[in-house]
Amino acid sequence: MTKMIFVNIPITDVARSRAFFSGLGYTFNEQFSGDDNLCLVVSETIYVMMVKPEFLAGFLDKPVGDPKKSVTALISLNFDSPEQVRAHCEKAFELGGRNYKEPTDLGFMFQWGYEDPDGNIWEAFWMNPDNVQG
Repeated sequence: MTKMIFVNIPITDVARSRAFFSGLGYTFNEQFSGDDNLCLVVSETIYVMMVKPEFLAGFLDKPVGDPKKSVTALISLNFDSPEQVRAHCEKAFELGGRNYKEPTDLGFMFQWGYEDPDGNIWEAFWMNPDNVQG
Protein backbone atom coordinates (compact mmCIF):
# COMPACT_ATOMS: atom_id res chain seq x y z
CA MET A 1 0.00 0.00 0.00
CA THR A 2 1.25 3.47 -0.89
CA LYS A 3 2.00 5.67 2.12
CA MET A 4 -0.19 8.74 2.42
CA ILE A 5 0.10 11.79 4.64
CA PHE A 6 -2.75 13.75 6.20
CA VAL A 7 -1.52 16.99 7.74
CA ASN A 8 -4.06 18.56 10.14
CA ILE A 9 -4.27 22.33 10.61
CA PRO A 10 -6.80 24.54 12.39
CA ILE A 11 -9.18 26.78 10.45
CA THR A 12 -12.06 28.92 11.68
CA ASP A 13 -14.22 29.29 8.57
CA VAL A 14 -14.80 26.28 6.29
CA ALA A 15 -16.43 28.30 3.49
CA ARG A 16 -13.64 30.92 3.48
CA SER A 17 -10.95 28.23 3.38
CA ARG A 18 -12.77 26.41 0.58
CA ALA A 19 -12.95 29.63 -1.48
CA PHE A 20 -9.30 30.52 -0.83
CA PHE A 21 -7.83 27.13 -1.72
CA SER A 22 -10.25 26.57 -4.63
CA GLY A 23 -8.98 29.88 -5.98
CA LEU A 24 -5.46 28.45 -5.84
CA GLY A 25 -6.63 25.52 -7.97
CA TYR A 26 -6.92 22.86 -5.28
CA THR A 27 -9.76 20.36 -4.98
CA PHE A 28 -11.28 18.67 -1.95
CA ASN A 29 -12.12 15.10 -1.04
CA GLU A 30 -15.77 15.52 -0.08
CA GLN A 31 -15.84 12.09 1.59
CA PHE A 32 -13.61 13.54 4.33
CA SER A 33 -15.10 17.04 4.39
CA GLY A 34 -18.03 18.35 6.41
CA ASP A 35 -19.37 21.30 8.38
CA ASP A 36 -16.32 21.30 10.68
CA ASN A 37 -13.55 20.36 8.26
CA LEU A 38 -12.21 20.19 4.72
CA CYS A 39 -9.93 17.61 3.14
CA LEU A 40 -7.66 19.51 0.74
CA VAL A 41 -6.13 17.31 -1.97
CA VAL A 42 -2.51 18.29 -2.62
CA SER A 43 -1.60 15.14 -4.55
CA GLU A 44 -2.57 11.48 -4.77
CA THR A 45 -0.75 10.86 -1.49
CA ILE A 46 -0.80 14.22 0.32
CA TYR A 47 -3.88 15.72 1.98
CA VAL A 48 -4.37 18.63 4.36
CA MET A 49 -7.17 18.23 6.86
CA MET A 50 -8.41 21.74 7.64
CA VAL A 51 -10.31 21.43 10.87
CA LYS A 52 -12.19 23.81 13.16
CA PRO A 53 -10.29 23.99 16.47
CA GLU A 54 -13.14 22.65 18.61
CA PHE A 55 -13.47 19.60 16.33
CA LEU A 56 -9.71 19.07 16.16
CA ALA A 57 -9.50 19.28 19.96
CA GLY A 58 -11.64 16.14 20.17
CA PHE A 59 -8.67 14.15 18.82
CA LEU A 60 -6.06 15.62 21.15
CA ASP A 61 -5.07 15.81 24.79
CA LYS A 62 -3.45 19.28 24.40
CA PRO A 63 -4.99 22.60 23.41
CA VAL A 64 -5.09 23.48 19.71
CA GLY A 65 -2.79 26.41 18.91
CA ASP A 66 -3.97 29.59 17.23
CA PRO A 67 -2.02 30.08 13.98
CA LYS A 68 -2.77 33.83 14.13
CA LYS A 69 -0.68 34.01 17.32
CA SER A 70 2.05 31.40 16.81
CA VAL A 71 3.29 28.96 14.20
CA THR A 72 1.36 25.69 14.47
CA ALA A 73 2.93 24.17 11.34
CA LEU A 74 5.06 25.13 8.37
CA ILE A 75 3.68 23.44 5.28
CA SER A 76 6.24 23.30 2.48
CA LEU A 77 5.23 22.30 -1.05
CA ASN A 78 7.54 21.90 -4.01
CA PHE A 79 6.82 23.27 -7.47
CA ASP A 80 8.40 22.56 -10.86
CA SER A 81 9.94 26.01 -11.40
CA PRO A 82 10.59 29.37 -9.74
CA GLU A 83 7.90 30.82 -12.02
CA GLN A 84 5.33 28.39 -10.63
CA VAL A 85 6.32 29.37 -7.09
CA ARG A 86 5.85 33.06 -7.93
CA ALA A 87 2.52 32.48 -9.69
CA HIS A 88 1.19 30.38 -6.79
CA CYS A 89 2.17 32.91 -4.12
CA GLU A 90 0.97 35.92 -6.11
CA LYS A 91 -2.41 34.20 -6.59
CA ALA A 92 -2.56 33.53 -2.84
CA PHE A 93 -1.94 37.25 -2.19
CA GLU A 94 -4.72 38.18 -4.64
CA LEU A 95 -7.07 35.85 -2.72
CA GLY A 96 -6.28 37.47 0.64
CA GLY A 97 -3.20 35.57 1.76
CA ARG A 98 -0.58 37.60 3.62
CA ASN A 99 2.93 38.03 2.25
CA TYR A 100 4.89 37.37 5.44
CA LYS A 101 8.33 37.43 3.79
CA GLU A 102 10.09 38.31 0.58
CA PRO A 103 11.14 35.62 -1.92
CA THR A 104 14.51 33.97 -1.38
CA ASP A 105 16.69 32.90 -4.31
CA LEU A 106 19.63 30.73 -3.27
CA GLY A 107 20.50 29.76 -6.84
CA PHE A 108 19.84 26.07 -6.32
CA MET A 109 16.54 26.80 -4.57
CA PHE A 110 13.84 29.46 -4.82
CA GLN A 111 11.25 29.88 -2.07
CA TRP A 112 8.44 32.18 -1.13
CA GLY A 113 5.48 31.78 1.16
CA TYR A 114 2.20 33.13 2.38
CA GLU A 115 -0.06 33.01 5.37
CA ASP A 116 -3.56 31.71 4.63
CA PRO A 117 -6.63 33.56 6.00
CA ASP A 118 -6.40 31.56 9.25
CA GLY A 119 -2.71 32.33 9.77
CA ASN A 120 -1.28 28.96 8.68
CA ILE A 121 2.03 29.31 6.84
CA TRP A 122 2.49 27.73 3.42
CA GLU A 123 5.99 27.73 1.95
CA ALA A 124 6.28 27.20 -1.82
CA PHE A 125 9.69 26.19 -3.15
CA TRP A 126 11.55 24.98 -6.21
CA MET A 127 14.79 23.10 -5.91
CA ASN A 128 17.05 22.52 -8.89
CA PRO A 129 16.98 18.73 -9.40
CA ASP A 130 20.67 18.78 -10.39
CA ASN A 131 21.47 19.78 -6.80
CA VAL A 132 19.27 17.23 -5.03
CA GLN A 133 21.16 14.28 -3.63
CA GLY A 134 19.19 11.08 -3.32
